[in-house]
Amino acid sequence: MLFLSFGGPEGPEEVRPFLENVTRGRGVPPERLDEVAEHYHHFGGVSPINRLNHEIIAALEAELAAQGRELPVYFGNRNWHPMVEDTVAKMADDGVRRALVFATSAWGGYSGCKQYHEDIARAREAVGERAPELVKLRQFFDHPLFVEANADAVRRAFEELDPAEREQARLVFTAHSIPLRADDQEGPDGRPRWYSRQVAEAARLVAEAVGVDGYDVVWQSRSGPPQVPWLEPDICDHLEDLHAKGVQAVVVSPVGFISDHLEVIWDLDNEAKDKAAELGMGFARAGTAGPDPRFAKLITELIAEHTDGAEPRKLSELPAAGSTANGEPCAPGC
Repeated sequence: MLFLSFGGPEGPEEVRPFLENVTRGRGVPPERLDEVAEHYHHFGGVSPINRLNHEIIAALEAELAAQGRELPVYFGNRNWHPMVEDTVAKMADDGVRRALVFATSAWGGYSGCKQYHEDIARAREAVGERAPELVKLRQFFDHPLFVEANADAVRRAFEELDPAEREQARLVFTAHSIPLRADDQEGPDGRPRWYSRQVAEAARLVAEAVGVDGYDVVWQSRSGPPQVPWLEPDICDHLEDLHAKGVQAVVVSPVGFISDHLEVIWDLDNEAKDKAAELGMGFARAGTAGPDPRFAKLITELIAEHTDGAEPRKLSELPAAGSTANGEPCAPGC
């Protein structure tokens, strides 16, 4: 098993090189890198992502052991150490000939899926003929365990609000914004806006599980040149709109993230929370699915689809996409 993720700096001196890796070739202006670097330095130059990934890996290993599955788990990243190329080389050295790949994204789209296919292909090319076959697990935005974990986190967040605010609080889901031109790309069902449709469907499923009829889907963490349009509205702009409509409290669910990455703890726990306080609004932020014990079980169910021929568990009609070998696309034009 290869656990494949984004990567993050482990100290102040690593922040700028890491951000340059992330944004290489994307035309992000230096001043934007400086701005994002300050977010990392606010937390000592250390991203929580590697620690959180190690915690998920430990939970996965425990769940595999409880199920009697002897499946070694390796860890590699796209943008920072341990780099996926080095990890795949270690796998080859250890005699691994075929492995499943879990990417830490529930979603389709370029950054959430295709770029992980590119990571797999690049790592295999770097290792050469010794490289194992690498089969990426599918997207899981509508898996019942992912939905249940997020729904329980939303319920707990509602309980954090003052009882007087709780009944009128608005539920707001967030995910990482992407450029509109990226979201317009065709999905595996031949229709565009695959990523935003998945996010909308996950939000619907979680709200339905919680029993909430009124909710919003908004975006966060945009970057890139200001003249390039991205998915909107931004969470902070949306809080101002809700305040203007008389909404007195919000519960924010970062359904687009599997763990409390820096984007979550900065954009939501700092900027959005401060904006709500400025507006006099009650604010509670739901947890992410990754620390929930059901998340490791979810991964083992995705594994079983390949090892045991298990039927995929899904709650939506959208295709189960994103699973191919060695970095190949999962559908023509996707």
